[in-house]
Amino acid sequence: METAAPVSSAPRTVGEIYRDYTARRAGLVRALTSDVDEFYGLCDPEKENLCLYGLPNGGWQVALPAEEVPPEMPEPALGINFARDGMKRRDWLSLVAVHSDAWLVSVAYFYAARLNGNDRKRLFNMINDHPSVYETMVDRKQRENKSGVDNRGKSRHSIKRSNDGKIKNSRSAAAEDGYEDDEEHSETLCGTCSGLYNSNEFWIGCDICERWFHGKCVRITPVKADQIKQYKCPDCSKKSRITLYLDVNNINLKPV
Repeated sequence: METAAPVSSAPRTVGEIYRDYTARRAGLVRALTSDVDEFYGLCDPEKENLCLYGLPNGGWQVALPAEEVPPEMPEPALGINFARDGMKRRDWLSLVAVHSDAWLVSVAYFYAARLNGNDRKRLFNMINDHPSVYETMVDRKQRENKSGVDNRGKSRHSIKRSNDGKIKNSRSAAAEDGYEDDEEHSETLCGTCSGLYNSNEFWIGCDICERWFHGKCVRITPVKADQIKQYKCPDCSKKSRITLYLDVNNINLKPV
């Protein structure tokens, strides 16, 4: 049976807290990227409430919550394993990543509460220089998929159809025109209005969730689409990185 993750001696200075944060973050990123198959396998829904811990040595651990009440430090999201088989793997991993980001910030602030206002501000400015765990996971996935093609030999990402039925790929500096059989998208539904695909209308695909949308439904024109390197649909935009707004006495988390 898994045991609760060990707690390191409490970091006290700005440098110590920052190193603790970056090490824990690195462990979480590894769990959700290079070690994702192992992590996925450990999160058996038949087991008790499990948590994903980033460790101060740069590792990660799936474990039961701490037995101490109250715990020595903030606990990660409880019971992440229960939702594993009820969601698409990609969506479940994204949910775990968002919860992990919130936990990392709460741990850092738990230690930073002992610092004065200027030191807390300096610490969180340093932390904000790093992309979130969620962003890092998505970016790595996109890089891996960027070189891959589907069984029709065309890129699956950021393909946009203009009004004349030609395909444009926003990832390339010079757009290449081509023809795509309507049958490929015959069952595609707009992620906003649920309307069926129509080759006479402009559509755009989200790089994050891979859903397709009428350009008019998400207010994107063909001209504007050609200037977008990575398109995020409205839903995925809401899940972008957490920005920390600081003042001398407190920290407010506000999603952008």
